[in-house]
Amino acid sequence: MMPELPEVEALAGYLRERAVGRRVDRIEVAAISALKTYDPAPSAVAGRPVVDAGRHGKFLDVLFDGGLHLVVHLARAGWLHYREAFPSTAPLRPGKGPVALRVRLDDGSGFDLTEAGTQKKLAAYLVTDPAEVPGVAKLGPDALRADLPTFAERLRSRRGQVKGVLTDQSVLAGVGNAYSDEILHAAKLSPFAITDRLTDDQLATLHAATRAVLGDAVQRSMGQRAAELKGEKRSGLKVHARTGLPCPVCGDTVREVSFADSSLQYCPTCQTGGKPLADRRLSRLVR
Repeated sequence: MMPELPEVEALAGYLRERAVGRRVDRIEVAAISALKTYDPAPSAVAGRPVVDAGRHGKFLDVLFDGGLHLVVHLARAGWLHYREAFPSTAPLRPGKGPVALRVRLDDGSGFDLTEAGTQKKLAAYLVTDPAEVPGVAKLGPDALRADLPTFAERLRSRRGQVKGVLTDQSVLAGVGNAYSDEILHAAKLSPFAITDRLTDDQLATLHAATRAVLGDAVQRSMGQRAAELKGEKRSGLKVHARTGLPCPVCGDTVREVSFADSSLQYCPTCQTGGKPLADRRLSRLVR
């Protein structure tokens, strides 16, 4: 389950609490493909304290003294694991195991960036300005911080099915597959509603749902250890990944629409007037 805005916000908060003030012993790269930059080299961070951690949409940003940023996109199968102590001081062996990159700190703690599966899409960038990261440079306004006029303008700027537009990071930053399902359920909108046909009231409701769903998820996630965040995310979901289970709002059965490499979940009673959506991309879908 891909980390989205709330989980990345919580990871940044955890790093601010645990890592800020500690000096970097060294950064080790086990998966060369994960590190997308080569200048400055990872060795440039050695000896620098961690001074802050934040995010840009779904990108995690770890700031080191001297203005160097480690910007990370965890992708679908990536995660951050904080270690109070590593089992060995031996350097990572390239290509062995799920660890792509390791940051060792001067007190013996640190964190691993790991990626499961065969599709290696985790990306790390060591830069002097986060805007040097192509994905960050293209981000739209933050989904949790956008006011209603900005939110409405951004949604109407891209005609398409609202599910797809809401997860387009160049339109609004931070919302992915899971929370878009949750937001649309809370707003009582079909995932295939067309953005330029939404009324002002529907956009206001969608904006309020976005703020509420993401805000609640951030509140539940903050203070959690990195290892606990995925479970916390699952526990708060009402429709996403709950195909076949009863909707906690109305009791109807949660349905699914599958695509080539993803799926969405929704409640017919809450979102589509009781009518199930056809489970294929090119059907005439309920709007």
